[in-house]
Amino acid sequence: MKRRFLLMITAILTLGIISGCTKAEGDTKANKSSSSVLERIEKDKVMRVSFEGTYPPFNFLDDENKFQGFDVDISNEIGKRLGVEVEFIATKWDGLIGGLKANKFDIVIGQMTVTEERKKSVDFTDPYVITGSVLVTRNDTDDIKALEDISGKKVGVGGGTTFEEVARSVDGADVKLYKSVSDYLQDLTNKRLDVIINDQLLISYNIQEADLPIKIASGILNKDEIGMAVNKGNEDFVIKVNEALASMKEDGTYKSIYKKWFGTDPLEN
Repeated sequence: MKRRFLLMITAILTLGIISGCTKAEGDTKANKSSSSVLERIEKDKVMRVSFEGTYPPFNFLDDENKFQGFDVDISNEIGKRLGVEVEFIATKWDGLIGGLKANKFDIVIGQMTVTEERKKSVDFTDPYVITGSVLVTRNDTDDIKALEDISGKKVGVGGGTTFEEVARSVDGADVKLYKSVSDYLQDLTNKRLDVIINDQLLISYNIQEADLPIKIASGILNKDEIGMAVNKGNEDFVIKVNEALASMKEDGTYKSIYKKWFGTDPLEN
């Protein structure tokens, strides 16, 4: 009886081990099958796009609580050319790459500058915007016109952005980090900051739309190439997005979207 009991226990344990192995192998297969973003998108017919959602004119909520902006139009056009719907997921800037790597969305189309550091974590498509950072001051400021002039000044920038890198390149600059563009624009107009560094297109748009008492005080400090970020290991998806972007530029759709939001022709590489 004891021997039979031991045999039963051995059989149960063996089945458990086999079952455990099967489950692990199943999980591995599931992970492999879900590792291709393009396969999932083509299967579900949905491309999940993330951006901040608070960055006009690139991505923002309108009065009807719908996402609008340059990034939104570009995303929708890419989705159309891939034959899929687009789902937008707003995420704080400092959570975009982490969320992408955690597969919370498929692609970041949110004004992310291509840098060597970011390339270590994600892959980028071809640039879809060429722009540059500028110094922005109040209209009554006359002593800040070049990058070296920010030494000893209170400088507002977005934390974790290339604008922060530019600001910190100047010795003596008192760099203040923000999570929202609207916050440091407000602090500049209220004289809590002396200058901010941001994208020329965004600032031009905000000056016109909000009639802010600020001005672009410098030329372009550095040229930024803005790409769409994708999880590493999805070269087939990157190729498809690049093909869609190239076709948009060839047939004039890209230029039309760009002029709609910025009123000018796009900068070339």
